[in-house]
Amino acid sequence: MIVRQLQDIRKTDRLVKSKGWDSARLLLKGDGMGFSFHITTMYAGEELRMHYQNHLESVFVLEGTGTIEDLGTGEIHKLEPGVMYALNKHDKHIVRPETDILTACVFNPPVTGQEVHDESGAYPADVDAPQKVAVNS
Repeated sequence: MIVRQLQDIRKTDRLVKSKGWDSARLLLKGDGMGFSFHITTMYAGEELRMHYQNHLESVFVLEGTGTIEDLGTGEIHKLEPGVMYALNKHDKHIVRPETDILTACVFNPPVTGQEVHDESGAYPADVDAPQKVAVNS
């Protein structure tokens, strides 16, 4: 059994920060679950262009508001607490937070820990960064 506290994870290198967001990665590839689980905050006023070519992602909005635009269809969807979106076709998209948006995210395949978006908006297929499995694991 793995038990971790979000407040503890946020004090380790499992808190990854980049332009417009931060991500507390509670489960990673090294944990052996077959997916990774993150609590991510996207910052108000940003425009986050993403295209997860190597991962599928599901996102559940816990707090905050904004929009997500599907760049393949042009559709824009409202983001608010209780909304889930899944990037089941490696969808190119833009998230535009109106307020800070707090989310719970799952990635398949799992990320290894220190990934940030490349110029295309993707995470690399696999990064073999050293794993630090600590914090009540």
